[in-house]
Amino acid sequence: MDGMDYDPMAMDGDSEQPQVKISAADQTHVDFELSRTNLSFANSLRRVIQAEVPTIAIDLVEIEVNTSVLADEFIAHRLGLIPLDSKNANDLNYSRDCDCEQYCEQCSVTLTLNAKCQSDEVMKVYASDLVPDGRHSSSVGKPVITDPDGLGCLIAKLRRDQELKITCIAKKGIAKEHAKWMPTSAVGFEYDPHNKMNHTDLWFENDTDPDKEWPKSKYAEWEDPPQEGEPFDYDAKPNRFYFEVETSGSMEPDQIVQQGIRTLQEKIGALLKGLDPRKYGGGEAEFDGPRSPDMNMEGGTTPWQDQGFTTPYGGNATAYGGGMTAYGQGGQTAYGGGVPSYGQPSWQ
Repeated sequence: MDGMDYDPMAMDGDSEQPQVKISAADQTHVDFELSRTNLSFANSLRRVIQAEVPTIAIDLVEIEVNTSVLADEFIAHRLGLIPLDSKNANDLNYSRDCDCEQYCEQCSVTLTLNAKCQSDEVMKVYASDLVPDGRHSSSVGKPVITDPDGLGCLIAKLRRDQELKITCIAKKGIAKEHAKWMPTSAVGFEYDPHNKMNHTDLWFENDTDPDKEWPKSKYAEWEDPPQEGEPFDYDAKPNRFYFEVETSGSMEPDQIVQQGIRTLQEKIGALLKGLDPRKYGGGEAEFDGPRSPDMNMEGGTTPWQDQGFTTPYGGNATAYGGGMTAYGQGGQTAYGGGVPSYGQPSWQ
């Protein structure tokens, strides 16, 4: 796939459409150049790839037996970070969109772990010991095993008579909600490798060689270096962006990029539909893609934007909406023109 040109949006005779050039790709990473676009779009793609591509990760852990030296919370944290196969993550619903009360086979995958050491040698418990239920296909929620021994991540070590009996519930989510749902381990993003536009202040010590302090990246060979005496272009804008996407193992790198583009299209489509519902389908905008945890089903965001939201601390309305505070007798704050509940105003 080296040197492959891929132009998914270009039409005949149109040379202004974004263009993608893949320089290297394998099962763990992909390098590509995105050109004929602007910085805002390229950075949006980078952020969507990192934070809004849905994957599967362990979200609930029920520990029935744990006689190891590790605390329950420590083991639960390690289980949550184990990458699970998410190639068919779209087969599952988000828990917030499912009709069940907590979880079911339509929105989750159940994995069990039963391990007990019965010898004097230390027993190592690996991710391969997690057994997914048979209700889903083998490509959903199965622990990702990439090491040569086929064992996976190390979970814990057990001595004689120590035991782990755990039930895990894996759910679909995005990294904006928690990092365990991040599909990538690293995303490299660079433009203007010679710093012609001076977007980066290449500061260095007086006795230091700037070329050693700031070595050029491999992408510097792809662009012409600045010529001596070349005038500075104040109107120059970056139009070539270099990506290096490395997967965490839950999805293939090309699938991550494609899913990121699809998610970005859905977000833009929902925005257009919300701005002009009569032109883009009528009614309120519907968004079926990844959602931030603070976005409710009606398309709103946070509940504290409404005046009079009841706080969990005192059961009274907040003072910022003109209501009563939970700390005093129920007077209004001075910011709303009333008397503060904690005493008389200073001007009386």
